[in-house]
Amino acid sequence: MTVVKEVMRQLPREKIIYFGDTARAPYGPRSTEEVKLFTEQIVDYLIQFNPKMIVIACNTATAAALDYISAKVAIPVIGVIHPGARAAISASKSGQVGVIGTIGTITSGAYTAALKQLSPFVQVVSQACPALVPYVEQGLFRSEESHLAVAESLNGIKYEPIDTLILGCTHYPFLVEPIGRVMGPGVKLISSADETAREISTILYDKGQLARGDESPIHQFFCSGDAEIFQRIARDWLGEQISRTPVVWQVSTL
Repeated sequence: MTVVKEVMRQLPREKIIYFGDTARAPYGPRSTEEVKLFTEQIVDYLIQFNPKMIVIACNTATAAALDYISAKVAIPVIGVIHPGARAAISASKSGQVGVIGTIGTITSGAYTAALKQLSPFVQVVSQACPALVPYVEQGLFRSEESHLAVAESLNGIKYEPIDTLILGCTHYPFLVEPIGRVMGPGVKLISSADETAREISTILYDKGQLARGDESPIHQFFCSGDAEIFQRIARDWLGEQISRTPVVWQVSTL
């Protein structure tokens, strides 16, 4: 949802078809093969809408499935890890970068690899924060409990000599205020959303596919779980009115 908000801001004429797999979230503790399967199922569903490109707006799914999905479909596919790494390298003055994310993202080493590819001498400190995603999924990201969970989750990395921290899960920008308070003003927080939207714009421009005209698109949002909670979070975060329509999505594994 954080990537969607930034794409809507930077590319207001582009229609977005979004699928949030809320029924099977969080992806972080799941195996790589399971996440790859779930991502493939969602992409197979979205392809029926003939999109111009696919954005895997989840760090765990990007780490597990980006290369596989890119080889599977005939349209551009991007994830959120490399854009986030680029933004962090640009922002860091000391070359000391922290990464927080799900267990799956952190254990994959995908951010460390992306950062080292861009800057071989960068020092990377990573920490999994599995307690945070459920607060966002349940719409409780403004609760006192979520703020306490942030403080506890960051208890190790806040003492590291970093000047930049990648929010390596697209749920974490919902918690940017308490994360910022814990880390302090000397640490720049990086969300991959802004850089991902820029990459989308560049790809569509290069392919001559940027949307033109003055009409605002009607976006479509699909979720596999509790539609009421999803609708409330989407309205709150995006500032958009979203109406609900039931649809059937048949998959072999839940």
